[in-house]
Formats: sequence, C-alpha cells, structure tokens
Amino acid sequence: MNVVGHEEWLRARKELLDREKEFTRARDDLTRERQALPWEAVEKKYLFQGPRGEETLVDLFDGRSQLVIYHFMFGPEDELGCKSCSFWADNFNPNVVHLKARDVSFAAVSRAPFEKLAEYRDRMGWDFHWVSSAEADFNFDYGVSFTPERQAETVYNFGSLAPGGPEREGVSVFARENGSIFHTYSTYARGIDLLNTAYNYLDLVPKGRDEGGRSQSWVRRHDEY
Repeated sequence: MNVVGHEEWLRARKELLDREKEFTRARDDLTRERQALPWEAVEKKYLFQGPRGEETLVDLFDGRSQLVIYHFMFGPEDELGCKSCSFWADNFNPNVVHLKARDVSFAAVSRAPFEKLAEYRDRMGWDFHWVSSAEADFNFDYGVSFTPERQAETVYNFGSLAPGGPEREGVSVFARENGSIFHTYSTYARGIDLLNTAYNYLDLVPKGRDEGGRSQSWVRRHDEY
C-alpha cells in the first residue's frame, strides 16, 4: 500500500490512463483480427437433446445468422455442473436478450443427459438455452471432451495444455450463410475471461482476484456461499 496526496495520485492515475488507452486500442485491433479469421465449413451433422426434444446445430441458431456456444463442463457421470462454469453461467441470462438484438443466438452444450441439465438449470434459476450432446461427437470435435488416454496429453487449447480430465471449458462461434454452417472461432481456458463480469469487476479493486495462485478455489455455486 502506497498512500500519497491527491496531486501525486492524479499524476500516477494519468500515467496508467495512457497505458489503458494503449491496451484498449490494441484490444480493438485484436478484435478486428479475430473477426477477420477464415471460416471452416461444418460438414458433420450433430444432434442434441434439449427442451424442444431433438435439436440440430441449425436449430440452435433459432433463425439468426450467428451462434455462440458455451462448452459447459458437465459430464455424463456428473451429478452437478462444474462450479466454475456455473460462475460463468451466472452471466449468461442478462446478455441473451441483447445478443438476440444483434442477430446472435446463444446456447450452452454439455455431455450430461438433458434431464440432469434441466434439473440443475432449475436449481440455479437460469433460463438460457442448454442442450445435451450426449449422443454426438460435438464436444470431442470442438476440443472440450477427452478420452482417458488423451487427458494427460497436450491436446487442449490448440495443443498448448493437457486437459487433466474428461471435460474442459470453452466457447465456440458459428455462422450461417446461404444455408451452410461455418465454425468461425473457438477459445478456451483464459480465453473466456472476458465473459465473466464478476472477474472484470474484481480486476478493478486493490486485492484483485485474490486467488493466491489457486485459481477459482474460492468459487462456489451462487446458492452455496
């Protein structure tokens, strides 16, 4: 802690403001590069189970041209959804209406049976669209589910990390054009930080995330604090 007078504080804050502006401009540049990435065609037909019964990837677009999918860690044998993914999911409901206004649909996908997803969603008070990929290769194809023999290999996050378990988190983006579906972007691990509003607030306060090297060890489901 370094306590100073107002003028010295203001001088230090303005210096940081210059750095913040540089960061903002750099992030805008990176965003434009992300949006300019090439697309890849989605050739495989995926079937999901959801509140409307059997749903295809096209159905998840719900008539819009863009789709964001959150890969929620909830495996077939799990009784509850991942507490960290639940931390992220607390941010989804308020944003869905705004995404829809910009031609973007949102869905979460997990490998647990839909009945488990629906029960957990009700407990947590969420109503975003959530479907099961239990009968599809979707999670494996998009790099968030792993067979036992691959869990110790560096196959997660584009080959930069070992998953360390059967399920990991991530976000994938798809677009629909001229009747075809395209995969435009995926990100994993720290790449999903910006989707967590609470972390963005914590990054503003003096203690920050205050995790002491044990990322998210403090996190609980919102009805367990």
